[in-house]
Amino acid sequence: MIERKCPAADQGEAAALDYVRRAQESAADIPGMPVTDSAFRPAQAAVVGAGTMGGGIAMALANTGVPVTLIDRDIADLERGLSRIKANYASTVQRGRLEHSVAEERLSWITPVADMAAVADADIVIEAVFEEMEIKQHVFRALDRHVKPDVLLGTNTSALDIDAIASATSRPDRVVGTHFFSPAHVMRLLEVIPGAHTAPQTLAQAMSLGRLLGKVAVRAGNSNGFIGNAMLFDYRREAHFLVEEGAFPSDVDRVLTEFGFAMGLFTMTDMSGLDLGVESKRKAIATRPQDRRYTDLGLLPVDLGRLGQKTGAGWYKYLSGDRRAHRDPEMDAEIVAYSARIGIQRRQISDDEILERCLYALVNRGAWLLEQDVASKPTDIDAVYTTGYGFPKTKGGPLYWADSVGLSKVLDDIEHLHAQHGVWWEPAPLLVRLAREGGTFTGLQQGEPK
Repeated sequence: MIERKCPAADQGEAAALDYVRRAQESAADIPGMPVTDSAFRPAQAAVVGAGTMGGGIAMALANTGVPVTLIDRDIADLERGLSRIKANYASTVQRGRLEHSVAEERLSWITPVADMAAVADADIVIEAVFEEMEIKQHVFRALDRHVKPDVLLGTNTSALDIDAIASATSRPDRVVGTHFFSPAHVMRLLEVIPGAHTAPQTLAQAMSLGRLLGKVAVRAGNSNGFIGNAMLFDYRREAHFLVEEGAFPSDVDRVLTEFGFAMGLFTMTDMSGLDLGVESKRKAIATRPQDRRYTDLGLLPVDLGRLGQKTGAGWYKYLSGDRRAHRDPEMDAEIVAYSARIGIQRRQISDDEILERCLYALVNRGAWLLEQDVASKPTDIDAVYTTGYGFPKTKGGPLYWADSVGLSKVLDDIEHLHAQHGVWWEPAPLLVRLAREGGTFTGLQQGEPK
């Protein structure tokens, strides 16, 4: 089992923190990428979609002094979006983090418009509409009729195929994935995802946009979930399996926060909203392969009307005026009943098993992403997880942490999990090779054959 005290801590938190800093800085080093002007600044930007993500992206741009046209076809949605932006600025002022005059100036850079034709003068356009392929393609077909020939077209998607979105335009070379993280005006991570036809100059401009906005921009391959969410899928799957088998959400979250995560997984999903993407999850049930175990536990609270903090109940319950998660015996009872319905005999699950299965899920998927060139280098994975997913910087990131444990031990444990739990735990060939050769993830050089 995993040592509860990470060996990386013995080497010193300072070394891990220094590694994270260097990983974030090196994310912009992409071989062969054209050099862009370090002072890159669009004269005019447009954001399509006035929801939470679109509003946050508009704020991120306005905070750097870039004029932004915020576009939504529904005037009521546009008004709600602008009200949310005003409330965000007002809250920042109230907390003493921004002068009122500065907030007013930044707000003045954002112009709400209910007309897609308003993108005509934009140098960059970021689409931030609902996470459905048909909706995004509809937006890009509309953009194609109005934007300038040399515009940078970003799509804020967390998992969808960039090529399929770009196919809706006559200029797929100018389309690139720009995956912001919520709240977009605060979170520092930006995944930049080139498609098959994305021009090198487009990628370079998107990376420069990240630098302009003060983000850690990381190039990711066009594969389902890119880097961060592809790993999150495995991490969340194992957490849900553990709860089906005998743990409770509070057990998993306690172990993860004791390890150093900023927030437990179930607390995090309560905060973001449990109904996000739920219809896509339901549709996927009919078409998924039959050679492995799946979990539909995430649908349980939704079916009970518990959508997270916004409804006062999700995996946890929330008291009026209190955003803290409180363990809910009613939800725990529903989980016990759910396990019985799906034929699982619940058992006592140790803290060590919880930590092992959650962390090794991240490590093994990260190794697969390196193998498949979805991630260019190990430091990119660690930069993504320490910047955007709450992995403790004092542990250096999933791959740095795995190196500190020892890849031979990591492989032994994952092979044990593979034998016990099946296909989800097939060890990544890169992990196998490194472990058997005495290598490390962080010892890999960029461009080295994997």
